[in-house]
Amino acid sequence: MKNILITGGTGLIGKQLSKKLQEKGYNVALLSRRPVKDSGFRVYTWNPDSGVIDPEAISMADYIIHLAGAGLGDSRWTEKRKKEILDSRIKTAGLILDKLKESGKRPEAFISASGSGYYGAITSETIHVETDDPAADFIGEVCRRWEEAAGKIESLGIRTVILRTGIVLSKSGGALQRMALPAKLGIGSPLGSGRQYVPWIHIDDLCGIYIKAIEDQSMTGAYNSAAPEHVSNSRFMVTVSKVMGRPFFFPAIPSFAFRILFGEMSSILLKGSRVSSEKIISSGYSFKYPDLRSALKSLL
Repeated sequence: MKNILITGGTGLIGKQLSKKLQEKGYNVALLSRRPVKDSGFRVYTWNPDSGVIDPEAISMADYIIHLAGAGLGDSRWTEKRKKEILDSRIKTAGLILDKLKESGKRPEAFISASGSGYYGAITSETIHVETDDPAADFIGEVCRRWEEAAGKIESLGIRTVILRTGIVLSKSGGALQRMALPAKLGIGSPLGSGRQYVPWIHIDDLCGIYIKAIEDQSMTGAYNSAAPEHVSNSRFMVTVSKVMGRPFFFPAIPSFAFRILFGEMSSILLKGSRVSSEKIISSGYSFKYPDLRSALKSLL
């Protein structure tokens, strides 16, 4: 039985992925800043700020899945918050790197989250592929440095996979529950122009891609992790309303309202381009939920 260590295992993705891995017979352990009760998994503690990690966490890991990172949409992007967003991704990966060097431990693979924001908070007609350059804006910079940190672990000779993830749709919380609330109240409407694209993925498919990254030794490097169907924000919100049987006739919420409320962070709501899923499909992954309607029907 292989041992898998997950950082950020108590978050939206980590909780579901841990269950899926356990169901497949893997021995799962979580790495957390604080003790976690009733998780059903062994929990090791770490403190990236002080450079402390339970040494047993590293020594037991046949695979490391790195999901840790402060939420991009949790609060306004003040300079302090931007530093927290960066440090929560880069310092954590750096600590894992240091402990792997110290211990001599070489897991079979290191699998790191990243984001489709690698390509920037922009709206364009480009369908981004993995070989495209990162954007120069804040979100692109975060993802670039996140992936660079993972690349340092790859330099130890460890197979490394990076999953550039779109908006994760789940019934357990996250973006979908917030986006669906206006429709639930009967006031569904597009955000801003509504023309920005929404790269999305059902959480079951994202977990399936992580599991494939563990089991498929030919997987290496970056993969876009977003469903093959491209939808605009307007179409996304219309489909949510239809699936919930709610009206959709309110005018779009103007962009300036989001800029006033959220400042620079509003860019992740008001901008968005398409990302290609061809590479992960070509690797042999078959999406369980390739279209938005079927994904939403399973969740709402």
